[in-house]
Amino acid sequence: MVSLLEKVNALIKANLHLLVVQALQSSSMGVINQYMREVEDHLDDLQDASNTVGEQVKTVRRKRETYQVRSERLDRDIDLFLLEGQEALAIGGQGKLNATNRVMDAYGQQLLVFSQEHGELKDAHLKLQAKLTAIRQEKEELQGLLDLAEAKDVGLATISSLDDLAGTGDHDVDRIVENIRNRLDRVSAQDIDRQMRDILERDEIEAQLLARKRRLGIVNGVAA
Repeated sequence: MVSLLEKVNALIKANLHLLVVQALQSSSMGVINQYMREVEDHLDDLQDASNTVGEQVKTVRRKRETYQVRSERLDRDIDLFLLEGQEALAIGGQGKLNATNRVMDAYGQQLLVFSQEHGELKDAHLKLQAKLTAIRQEKEELQGLLDLAEAKDVGLATISSLDDLAGTGDHDVDRIVENIRNRLDRVSAQDIDRQMRDILERDEIEAQLLARKRRLGIVNGVAA
């Protein structure tokens, strides 16, 4: 999963401005099409991995809940044994409770790991999907720009940025370039805003859960 996320993060961080310029310089959509193919392949891989880890989360959660029920029952039994003066049974019950709690804690730790992995996979899928949507929106207009530049004999080989192309003085070219540039800038800003919202929302949820755990007397995943 680590290797998959590393590859995905590289695609997420891809500079769409640079991809557009490379397409213009080569007068070909090859670099755009290649990027889209890689994104689509990794989106499928992310979905498969997310589904697998999601099932692991459900399985581990169920197992932990089973041991929690067993722990609560043993805890009640020990109290009854002590009240009835059955010391030997209380000792045996306490041993079973300790073993049960250790297994429950182990499942709790495993659940934290799987839950974190599941969240990372879903987050990566959303961000990569946003990248794919953005480049798809540009592809058709970019192809139109290439066709227009060819028809009007606008040289593209020396272009190093969209600003260079916008300076050709051709109004049709300028209009399309401005549309592309504005959308790319807007997507970049939206990505930043979305990431900030994700971080703030996650922090708020974690704070709410921490407050709830304190109220319930839960320490390290176990009720005190």
